[in-house]
Amino acid sequence: MSRKGPPPSGPPSGPAADDTDCTILHVDMDAFYAMVELRRRPELRGKPVIVGGGGSRGVVLSATYEARAFGVRSAMPVMRARRLCPQATMVAPDAPAYAQSSRGVMEVFRSVTPLVEPLSLDEAFLDVSGARRRLGRPAAIAELIRGRIADEQGITCSVGVATTKFIAKLASARCKPDGLLVIPAGGVVGFLHPLPVGALPGVGERTEGQLLRLGLKTVGDIANTPVGTLRRAAGAAAGSQLHALAWGHDLRGVVPHEPDKSIGAEETFATDVDDPDLVRRELLRLAERTATRLRATGQLGRTVSIKVRFADFTTITRARTLDVPTDVGRQVYDTARSLFDGLELQRVRLRLVGVRVDGLLPVVTAAEQLLLGSPERGWREAEQAVDRAALRFGADVVRPAVLIDPDVDPDVDPRRSSGRSSRGGSPAVSGMRAAPEAAGPPR
Repeated sequence: MSRKGPPPSGPPSGPAADDTDCTILHVDMDAFYAMVELRRRPELRGKPVIVGGGGSRGVVLSATYEARAFGVRSAMPVMRARRLCPQATMVAPDAPAYAQSSRGVMEVFRSVTPLVEPLSLDEAFLDVSGARRRLGRPAAIAELIRGRIADEQGITCSVGVATTKFIAKLASARCKPDGLLVIPAGGVVGFLHPLPVGALPGVGERTEGQLLRLGLKTVGDIANTPVGTLRRAAGAAAGSQLHALAWGHDLRGVVPHEPDKSIGAEETFATDVDDPDLVRRELLRLAERTATRLRATGQLGRTVSIKVRFADFTTITRARTLDVPTDVGRQVYDTARSLFDGLELQRVRLRLVGVRVDGLLPVVTAAEQLLLGSPERGWREAEQAVDRAALRFGADVVRPAVLIDPDVDPDVDPRRSSGRSSRGGSPAVSGMRAAPEAAGPPR
């Protein structure tokens, strides 16, 4: 995937450290507002740029790293920033553009894991423990996220990978810009203790002054100070918290702030594609993944939409509202395929496709629509059986035959997976037998 933006200046990126049990990611966009502006104004790349406004009383919202080299910082008065860097280009903020880019970033996060805790438009915590079987080790997932954001949004981000939220956030700050830093479980103390006391969350100017007066300059100094002394200096609760943080203890989990308004998945192709059959197979894969997440979260969706991004980054969406809400992958795919076929693209080159389901409601509140003459068991029961098989034997053990690659699944008869049709077909078993309850064609 292409990389855009300034070269990394933090620690080298890449999974160099042991990321075992490091399932918490903190992803932070680099100079977010400024990078969005550079995406639209590539002629300003490599130059000092300040996003801000409001006349003489305005403040800096964001600045490129070239401007930061002159001392320009966010929340600084614009007049002061002009004095520090008079050669900088001033750009008025464009809130709708930033919100749109933020939505794209959050879509990338939620395509990896439903456990996303946004902190602002441009940063979030992710718990990727449930994504490891599908996407690999945490550091590999972090690189995947960085690559997709760079490719799809044209901006860069920095990712901290650790066992806790607060260590992950510190790590992302230490590897800016455009970096990846893994803090292994055994390296937390070595990473933390040399840092200044102000690096700990909750240590503002006042608390920092109190700690410095006690001769406590580093996190290691705090860790080796009796808890009673810290309580007397900073208060009972704050003192205990400082001592715990100084040893890397943080029991907070990643908690999404609000329920999903939609569930979906998308894929950026390694190279642009113009084969409609290949696109339809990808739509099938994405529809199956989306429906699996719907069932896992106990939700149905009423509106199915597709997203198509062309080679020139032009993006279009199409949507259709169903008569009855669904969590059935076959129905999601049939709708998505119909929307795609309706575009009549005539082998236009595509770089990304996506499938999304909106209008979510809990399955327990939805009345079942019974049709005269309909079978007692159908696609929904078959897909629920596949879910049970996946829980028992692992993801992708049962999937539509058209999605099986004989080069990857040598034990599967190639004749069963070489068809060009993307209608889905019957589920096929890859590498092992399906669970008994998943066997047999749906009625």
